[in-house]
Amino acid sequence: MSVDLIIRSQGSEVAIAVVRDKLLMELHRERTERGFAVGDIYLAKVRKVAPGLNAAFVDVGHEKDAFLHYYDLGPQYRNSYKFAKGAVSGTVKTSLLEGWKPEPDINKQGKLADVLSASQSILVQIAKEPISTKGPRLTAEVTLAGRYMVLVPFINKVSISSRLTDETERKRLKALMQEIRPKNFGVIIRTNAEGKASEDLEADLKSLLQRWDEMFRNLRNAMPPKQVLGEIDRTSAVLRDVLNKDFTSIIVDDELVYEEVKDTLARTAPEKKDIVKQYKGKLDIFDNYGINKQIKQAFGRQVMLPSGAYLIIEKTEAMHVIDVNSGSRKGGRNDQETNALAINVEAAKEIARLLRLRDMGGIICVDFIDIYEPENRRTLHKVLKDAMEDDKAKHNVLPPSKFGVIEMTRQRVRPATEIDTSEACPTCGGTGEVSAPVLIVDEIENGLNYLLSEKDMSGISLHVHPFLASYFTKGLPSIQHKWWWRWKKWVKVVPQGSSRYLEFHVFDGEGKEVAV
Repeated sequence: MSVDLIIRSQGSEVAIAVVRDKLLMELHRERTERGFAVGDIYLAKVRKVAPGLNAAFVDVGHEKDAFLHYYDLGPQYRNSYKFAKGAVSGTVKTSLLEGWKPEPDINKQGKLADVLSASQSILVQIAKEPISTKGPRLTAEVTLAGRYMVLVPFINKVSISSRLTDETERKRLKALMQEIRPKNFGVIIRTNAEGKASEDLEADLKSLLQRWDEMFRNLRNAMPPKQVLGEIDRTSAVLRDVLNKDFTSIIVDDELVYEEVKDTLARTAPEKKDIVKQYKGKLDIFDNYGINKQIKQAFGRQVMLPSGAYLIIEKTEAMHVIDVNSGSRKGGRNDQETNALAINVEAAKEIARLLRLRDMGGIICVDFIDIYEPENRRTLHKVLKDAMEDDKAKHNVLPPSKFGVIEMTRQRVRPATEIDTSEACPTCGGTGEVSAPVLIVDEIENGLNYLLSEKDMSGISLHVHPFLASYFTKGLPSIQHKWWWRWKKWVKVVPQGSSRYLEFHVFDGEGKEVAV
């Protein structure tokens, strides 16, 4: 299995594609003038306490007040508040917590109004970016994430990721971190720490303590709202979070970003620095590696599946709704249940990929094709859960309802990635839009494969707009010739001047139109 990271720097945006065996799995886009990002730390001011919500609205400088619930204060809130207040006034002289006298934890079931008041200055971290009409969601439990661990101030505890299952390794890491962590700093050991030497872990811890000290220095004489520590840029964050031993290459098209990536890897994963390569081709890097085509395939309202079935994805204010359609792939009467299960399984795997790729969150309802056997329903549920196992966002997948709908929730920390895949229509003076033309070839080929392979038809003719007819028939070898080599059957391509740009019709040997 090959895992590649392809990075495109274009104007004010850096786009990062994670590709597994040439299939696009994740897409991250960072604008250099970005606003409020998950992980940013602010000295903020409480604008209003809402006892009925057991929450507060907080000014972090966004046009909409941020939201802070009592449960997001964290047990050590009194320590965080005392530290920030002392850092601002100068009474706390150092970022280290060696001589810190811990304050008692706040009551788990308490009231926010008992520990927080309007106009109070507090230290907070962005937990969710602004989404739609809502301001950021905050936490007062400030943490700093590194490559191998997460630093948690004001506690004396070492925790380990549940994904790290080797008991011997868990004990080794826990004992090591208990030795090297400073007093009153806790750590959560990440899965990436497995098998790492003590020098690697110490270097990561040192880097996090330096960031904590930078935040401390930025607090001195600060006036809210003020950002006191920004999350590292998205490129470095992706490298930190997704880079593992499976990565085979990192390809960058910008010299400056290339040097930054090499420097980052030299510090955090020196054994990987040689996999970084600079792309110098004339073609856009995303076009060269087929990323743009996959983006157009994955981000439209309709997403085609290799079998010819397709998904319809709709977004509402409250949820995402996905409808699974068999298209023309309908089995015979006796085969209906088996055929429906096969399409549903294919759709489930693709949906798990799309949720990560499009970063869809909140409530998601999937209307699969009806299946009636209880065992098949259990199979579908298991396939979807297994396909989502690698998803780092917290999620919960419920079994199919009696209507055949699977409901799930997926953690939403930033707005879903939205990319407009439509293009201006070249045949109507640019006044209209059409779906991405690059996808029409796949749609036509899926239909032809169904007719020529599955239904074993022959004498097929394809009627398309003259532009498409020329595209299919010109060149040597032409796409039409490749179809012949693939199916050993000739497909006649007929230019149809009255057809719309992306319209196509397929006719059998008797001249009757057939559905694809």
